[in-house]
Amino acid sequence: MAQPPAITKVSIIVPVGGRQDDLDALYADYKAGANLLGVPCEFIFVLDGPRPAAARALRGILDRGEAITVVNLTRPFGEATALQAGFEQSSGDVIVTLPAYFQIQGRELPKLVDALQSCDLAIGRRWPRAGGWFERIRRSAFHSLLATVTKVQFRDLGCGARAMRRIVLDEVTLYGDQHRFLGVLADRQGFRVLEVDVLQAQQDRFTGFYGPREYARSFLDIFSIFFLARFTKRPLRFFGMIGVGMFGIGSLLVLTLVVQKLAFGQGLADRPALLLSSLLVVLGMQIFALGLLGELIIFTHAREMKDYQVDRVVHYPGAESSGAVEATAPAARSA
Repeated sequence: MAQPPAITKVSIIVPVGGRQDDLDALYADYKAGANLLGVPCEFIFVLDGPRPAAARALRGILDRGEAITVVNLTRPFGEATALQAGFEQSSGDVIVTLPAYFQIQGRELPKLVDALQSCDLAIGRRWPRAGGWFERIRRSAFHSLLATVTKVQFRDLGCGARAMRRIVLDEVTLYGDQHRFLGVLADRQGFRVLEVDVLQAQQDRFTGFYGPREYARSFLDIFSIFFLARFTKRPLRFFGMIGVGMFGIGSLLVLTLVVQKLAFGQGLADRPALLLSSLLVVLGMQIFALGLLGELIIFTHAREMKDYQVDRVVHYPGAESSGAVEATAPAARSA
């Protein structure tokens, strides 16, 4: 593997949303960890909509002369958008994202950044992890389902502590609630992703209750990531399988009804199975056509799409030089 470029500056982005702890104490903890990195660091706090308490705390930090940047969004857009806004304001060649509440110990930051010597995106995994038996079962079920549908194994995507090279966010677009699945999306783009064990903060003891709405949203998020990770450039495989399946079942039902009519004289007019089979045939053809339309759109824009990263390029100049010339790229491997 090519030697990764040296780190010259680290940008630490902290999106501030509905859940937040004492930002003064949190900043002090994060800054102590950043001082251990040995490179210049900038802190960027992004307020996701009007947050009066957070704004007052950050104003107090600024009044003490601390060099932080505060980005105010006009209304709540979600954590993914807040991260994207912070990224656009950053100037470091390494981006670190941290939650606005205690999750990991600040002194663990060097572990995440140092891991970039062998990967492009390092995701924190809180270990050893506190929590009751129900929380462990819920967390295990979520990651098992995600691994099943995406073929990528992670153990703590709920951790907001991540370190990545700038090219990762240059290539991966975040929106909605997809910040939680940044590791899956980066892996799909051909980046090397690594989970790093970090010590959990003692204050990280969330005991809130997740209602049916949160579970439904998580299920829909997993479904969207499943489609994005596996069928973005092959929509016909997804819609085609569903369409062909429905068309096949409907056709078999129609054939069965026809055989019963011709061989056994059974009537068709008063049989709901005829309506069901006809509906399956029509829906199957429509869904298949939808996948075909998506395939045509992908083909039209194929030249503009990139889902791979180059590790290195070795040129062999032949007679002009006796040695090979190697050019390196900051990203990882081809997809």
